[in-house]
Amino acid sequence: MTLRIVLDEHLGQAASDGAGVRLTRVFGGPGPERFDPFLMLDEFGSENPDDYIAGFPPHPHRGFETVTYMLEGRMRHEDHMGNVGLLASGGVQWMTAAGGVVHSEMPEQEEGTMRGFQLWLNLPASAKLGPASYRDIPPAQLPRVRLENGIEVIVIAGRFQAGGVDQLGAVQRPGTEPHYFDLHLPAGTAVAPKIPDGHRVLLYVYDGSVTLDGHPQPVGAGRLLRLGEHGEVNLSSASGGKLLLIAGRPLNEPIVQYGPFVMNSHEEIEQALSDLRRGQLVR
Repeated sequence: MTLRIVLDEHLGQAASDGAGVRLTRVFGGPGPERFDPFLMLDEFGSENPDDYIAGFPPHPHRGFETVTYMLEGRMRHEDHMGNVGLLASGGVQWMTAAGGVVHSEMPEQEEGTMRGFQLWLNLPASAKLGPASYRDIPPAQLPRVRLENGIEVIVIAGRFQAGGVDQLGAVQRPGTEPHYFDLHLPAGTAVAPKIPDGHRVLLYVYDGSVTLDGHPQPVGAGRLLRLGEHGEVNLSSASGGKLLLIAGRPLNEPIVQYGPFVMNSHEEIEQALSDLRRGQLVR
């Protein structure tokens, strides 16, 4: 048996985005090729409304997809296509910016806990200028499986295979072939999800601690592991833990990012900025 090796470990950094929303940038910024096809992962979580109430007023995107997974709280989405959606606890919003979208994400609450994640997923060059789209996935439409040992898995995207379970996720995407699982491991349990050979694998522990076979110590909450592209992924937890397993097929294409635009060349970034100035970013 060959285990996937740990290439590096990351500790998220405090950041602010939108109109002043406080969050943790798990990864993102310089050197995005290391995480290909993923670009960024943010975790937001606070019981203090001052940390989230300003939200994310209207802003543009081009060239990639955003996946927002809400653990607790309520967020309203509106965009230039006329889409209006309410992202509630346990739900997912999957937005494909592609050729251009202008949208807002604003809290639909004035108190209480707001917690969740936003993942940025790159698009192949052939799809970067395609039509924009948006999908709200309520909790009831997210496949949730329970293994015999008590492990629970929310299968957001891809295909989860382990412990005699074979479950397709709510979303299937060509090109990057993403897998996105939320795994809840009770104390003393283990699982070995099958991941396609050649896929980039990221593990982010957000509660408790999790052990990865071949890694010398348990991984605590707030830490992300970036794994090699070949071998098995064997996970366990002595005391209980929750983590996101995110995997995808690298695009191996140039990545040029300028704020909310992710393209393949500086010329394409200049075109996006020109389109935005002339009011032609969205179609």
